[in-house]
Amino acid sequence: MLDVANHARVSRTTVSFVLSGNTDAGISDETRLRVQQAVSELGYRPNASARALASKESKLYGLITEIVTGPYAMDIVRGAQEQAAQEGRMLLIASTDGSDKSERKAIEMMLEHRVAGLIYATAWHRGVHLPDTISEVPAVLVHCFDQNGKLPSITPDEKAGGHTAAMRLIDAGHRRIGMINLDPTIPAAIGRREGYILALTQSGIALDESLIINAGGEADQGYRAAVALLNDADPPTAIFCATDRMAMGAYDAIKERGLIIGEDVSVIGFDNQELISNYLRPSLTTVALPFREMAAFGVRSLAEIASGNNGLARETLVGCSLIERSSVGVPHRSH
Repeated sequence: MLDVANHARVSRTTVSFVLSGNTDAGISDETRLRVQQAVSELGYRPNASARALASKESKLYGLITEIVTGPYAMDIVRGAQEQAAQEGRMLLIASTDGSDKSERKAIEMMLEHRVAGLIYATAWHRGVHLPDTISEVPAVLVHCFDQNGKLPSITPDEKAGGHTAAMRLIDAGHRRIGMINLDPTIPAAIGRREGYILALTQSGIALDESLIINAGGEADQGYRAAVALLNDADPPTAIFCATDRMAMGAYDAIKERGLIIGEDVSVIGFDNQELISNYLRPSLTTVALPFREMAAFGVRSLAEIASGNNGLARETLVGCSLIERSSVGVPHRSH
């Protein structure tokens, strides 16, 4: 700034007023122009870290996530970036491998850069333990929750999503609906099962526990579970898969029997992994995880916390929308 002042033949204070946009300092247009020309000629840029230190206000938000590749990474980054930009801030991103050491290192790096707030996001819905240092700035969790109960979290409404999926099949006329679920102890599996059962109950359909199979989230596990369902003496006419990868495996099991998806057996997934759901044949009707919306809400929440709003909910649930494609139809025939 002193170099700019010398180049423009003005005081350093004048340069400061011009660069800060101060219009009440009685600086002439000619002087302002001279300062701006000096800035351009010298290639001057303000030191953001120094400004943050001096003003105690940073224009940076931090995003710490273990999701740097894969189907959801872009949605999380885009949602957070877009909201941060609306608030005149930039997003600083750090990846972790999920270990305590890498998380502590990422948090320390963010604090060294004097971020105004932190978002911590996970690949799958679960409880987390984070270092106490994360609370040195406003912080929110996305797609996970604080097992110590201190930090606010933003998570998908798994129960409502499971209800949406099951009701789509019920509304199509199905009454015998199988469910291929995840590990029954994790939040996603618990919520999606509860939503499935609620839809059956509301529709007057008796729950048949034999139609619920717990499996892993991958295609081969979905295949084996679908084989078991289809081998039942009274097989389902529709299958709700707790992930799109499971649905991909279920497709194989259905087609092996010469059955037509969407006619003989309807299938609905969960997650909306577009590289799967969009390109299966027929394309997969599914329920989308709202990563973009959760990340954007997380950024908005940071501003609320910073402003002293103590009324922010400890847990905020974000709805999971139905993505209609071609894999659900009316019951066609028994098999």
